Amino acid sequence: MELKTVKIENPDNLNMILGHTHFIKSVEDIHEAVVSTVPMAKFGLAFCEASDVCLIRHSGTDSELVKLAQKNAYALAAGHCFILFMKDMFPINVLNTIQNVPEVCNIFCATANPVEVVIAQTEQGRGILGVIDGFASKGFETDTDIQKRKDFLRAIGYKL
Repeated sequence: MELKTVKIENPDNLNMILGHTHFIKSVEDIHEAVVSTVPMAKFGLAFCEASDVCLIRHSGTDSELVKLAQKNAYALAAGHCFILFMKDMFPINVLNTIQNVPEVCNIFCATANPVEVVIAQTEQGRGILGVIDGFASKGFETDTDIQKRKDFLRAIGYKL
């Protein structure tokens, strides 16, 4: 077995969700989950099919985001993984709905941070072992940091 990392290409620091699913209809079901949760959602989705013809399946409402998802899915080429890039919305808007899609098995990350995906490769294929989401912690928040966090959440409308 060979271990490697694949850096997710995300030049605009878009929010993304990386997950694992188990069936070809996942690409349509995840698409439906997003648009039924966030009307007018802008997103691109790609899904690595891990059986039969092993194609990168794709869908979305924004052609540039679909291309970005396809490019990253092809770089991963790991099992039945999916990657969703979104614009003008946050993972918190769709994460619960996506987790409730019957064929979704796992969510590895939901973030706008830089992401590296830890991949195991064998003779059979590739699988995601985990992710490196962002950077290592540098210390503890101060009272000033707490206030900044609270102010930020209120500024973006997530707290009253």
